[in-house]
Amino acid sequence: MSITPAPEVDAGAPAEPVPHPRVGVLVVAYNAETTLAQTLARLPRSFVEMADHLLVADDASQDGTYEVGVRFQASGRLPMTVVSRESNLGYGGNQKAGYRWAIDHGLDVVVLLHADGQYAPEHIESLVEPLVRGEADAVFGSRMMQPGSALRGGMPLYKYVGNRILSTAQNKLTGLELSEWHSGYRAYRVQALDELPLDTYSDDFDFDTEIILGLLAHRKRIREVPIPTYYGDEICRVNGMAYAKDVMVDVVKFRARSMGFGTSTDGVAPAVESAYPLKPSAHSSHGVLLRWTGRRSRARVLDVGCADGMFASLLREQGHHVTGTDLVQEPGVETRVDSFVQADLNGGLPAGVDGPYDVVVAGDVLEHVIDPATLLDELGERLAPGGEVVVSVPNFGHWYPRFRAASGTFAYDSRGPLDEGHVRFFTRRSFERLVARSNLHVVERDVVGSPIDVLDRGRAEDVTSRGLRLMSRLDRFATRVWPTLFGYQFLYRLERD
Repeated sequence: MSITPAPEVDAGAPAEPVPHPRVGVLVVAYNAETTLAQTLARLPRSFVEMADHLLVADDASQDGTYEVGVRFQASGRLPMTVVSRESNLGYGGNQKAGYRWAIDHGLDVVVLLHADGQYAPEHIESLVEPLVRGEADAVFGSRMMQPGSALRGGMPLYKYVGNRILSTAQNKLTGLELSEWHSGYRAYRVQALDELPLDTYSDDFDFDTEIILGLLAHRKRIREVPIPTYYGDEICRVNGMAYAKDVMVDVVKFRARSMGFGTSTDGVAPAVESAYPLKPSAHSSHGVLLRWTGRRSRARVLDVGCADGMFASLLREQGHHVTGTDLVQEPGVETRVDSFVQADLNGGLPAGVDGPYDVVVAGDVLEHVIDPATLLDELGERLAPGGEVVVSVPNFGHWYPRFRAASGTFAYDSRGPLDEGHVRFFTRRSFERLVARSNLHVVERDVVGSPIDVLDRGRAEDVTSRGLRLMSRLDRFATRVWPTLFGYQFLYRLERD
């Protein structure tokens, strides 16, 4: 096979080489009786000799596409099967059925080829080769990699401009650097497809965008190879404005879910880590808690709800001895704390964390337990003389939960003040009433604004832009002026009565 250099979008770990690949081709066809046979005949002989099978999937065409495919099959020139869908499945639906065929037949690689000949069959080997070598999980043929080639190949100017605008916006929102999001010439490792919940994806033309988002969410490797552009007299069946709306909605939803908004379990949603991410900024809740614990030297610290131990590791860098406890033992947590005790805090503090402790850290914990008053009392009982409990709680009075409730759009998110794991909500007043009924009292309080840096979460690479820094400064100013409305989290230093 000839090999064309291909830029890479690294969304995850390398794939394994495929020593003896079974390569198949899914030919999606709709009303393609005038182009199907010619498209199949253009496949290189070297590729045909190594290909395992071709599936021509006629999506309930209204012309003689199926009959043309059957005649070509009878010629014996290709190892192929022709099927005709009983009803039109749609562009995405036809692909779903074809990929299920590839999975069921144990193929290693499957190539998507359009029956209208718009994507050059002569270049099919350049898409397959990176997959066989284990260099990628998906390879896309791009008409935009070689400057000017798309227009020289006959791509209408309005389509070229629309393609560039949409691809640029989609790259900005996801952090990818694809030269083109809208090519229908693609090859996939079948194992990667099997890991994607394809049935949850669209049956329409935005299926191709959703599968990119699914690959990104599952940390798969994507590469591109240049392909020529050919526009003949084929009929375009895509409603451009509706398509643009659909793909942008898909990408915006993906970005929102990557920031913790929404709890959708569809396959294009990025996986949310079970452990809460560390917020190292000095203006974040973790930054304030570290500032408070840094006032002590070589303290005994209990980190309640220590998650993956990343915050505890910073406490240890301050010279403290840290015991961590949480419901789940996250991978690597035992290396970041001095000792770890696994326990459900709804049952109270477990044996093994008896103390006494100079500092008890309860960062974003009390809202997750059914009886926070009892747990707060227990934390106070574990303190050594002169010890303190440092607490952070999300503010339900923040403008975002207020808006969701007032607008009738209340729903839980995967992160933030509407975290689906919260069983209690606090405002500043309600939390301070809770403290007043406990064996503790407030000696210092603080408030932090929204974690603006999460706006970069979900990109392939996090880059804090000048605009985000400005947004962060404005949010901090608003938080100082009106903390109960713009404060994202309240923080407290508590001591025994």
